[in-house]
Amino acid sequence: MSDLLWPDQAFPWRTRPDTVFAWDLQYFAAEDEGRTEDPTETKIRKAREEGKVAKSPDITAAVLLLLPMLLIVFLGGSMWSTLLEMVKFYFNQATSADPISGGGPISGAFFLYLARLLGPFLAVCLVAAVAANLLQVGVLFTVKPITPDFTRIVPHFGQWIKRSLFSTEAWFNIAKQMVKVAVISAIAIMNIQSEWVHLLNLIHVSFALAAETLWRITLNIVLQCAVVMLVLAVPDYLFQRFQHRESLKMSLQEVKEERKQQEGDPLIRSRLRERMREILRRNMMQNVPKADVIITNPTHFAVALQWDSATMTAPTVIAKGQDLVAQRIKEIASGAGVPLVENKPLARALYASVEIGDQIPQEYWELVSRILAEIFKLGPKARAVVS
Repeated sequence: MSDLLWPDQAFPWRTRPDTVFAWDLQYFAAEDEGRTEDPTETKIRKAREEGKVAKSPDITAAVLLLLPMLLIVFLGGSMWSTLLEMVKFYFNQATSADPISGGGPISGAFFLYLARLLGPFLAVCLVAAVAANLLQVGVLFTVKPITPDFTRIVPHFGQWIKRSLFSTEAWFNIAKQMVKVAVISAIAIMNIQSEWVHLLNLIHVSFALAAETLWRITLNIVLQCAVVMLVLAVPDYLFQRFQHRESLKMSLQEVKEERKQQEGDPLIRSRLRERMREILRRNMMQNVPKADVIITNPTHFAVALQWDSATMTAPTVIAKGQDLVAQRIKEIASGAGVPLVENKPLARALYASVEIGDQIPQEYWELVSRILAEIFKLGPKARAVVS
């Protein structure tokens, strides 16, 4: 009987009583799993060039609602006067105009009145839309977002379902819309309640007074909603910035690949450095006469240092050697008049830690600078051993 109670093989959607029903969300796993690194400036710049920027459409919508309504508040009287003037003009022309001769003057007057009525309104809408986008994105012109991309035609149902139902963005948008509906409803209810007595008495007043009362209530509701929508758009913009940065995050491999493209392959660069060191080693005996000082052990090590304040930030090792090579360096240096300075710890440390062609580490700057200062006091080429 126990085998007949829960036939899992026959009914896979059923679960046993001691388990919790759950969907397998592996199908909706994020494709960018493992993107843990913050985007680089290059990645952000390329995304901006492609039109991928953080922008909240709620800010644009709120500004487009608020500024035109403010225009109506300040220029409503003038627009109403223009509208009445247009109505009077056409009523006067209704009996005097000749329909056979054409309506050229009448149509011209129509476009003139239309420009006077809608011109400021359309201009403010245009300025509001441009200003709202400039405040969020800045100056950016690209046609990449509107370039046809046929790869987007292929449906990705898993990604779409995940983004629409199971993502942080989806839940945030649902919560945002619910807050908007609640706030707008509350504003409308409070305004209607405050004007409830006047609304009940509209049947006893003239048409003009009733229209004025309804217009005033409507204008107050729209203005208050526009201000609240603009305030609510700020968290949405911050969320869009967060989402945008999250979408640009990179994996460690992507960071490495980008660094390779910018700086070159580290393996190739290390090989080039090694090749340069080999060339310097072959030619180091020729570079010994160019040295400013030879740091010696005195018998086992010799390190040749060169210093040029115009091209170097620290003294550079141009030759070094041990035992017989060290003796040969000292012979060439003595013949060229390069001063020899005996300093066993410094010679051993420089030989062990600095490659030919590299600058000495910072911890040796002070000691070497003292030696060079003493050398320079002796003249361009001191033909003696300094100890």
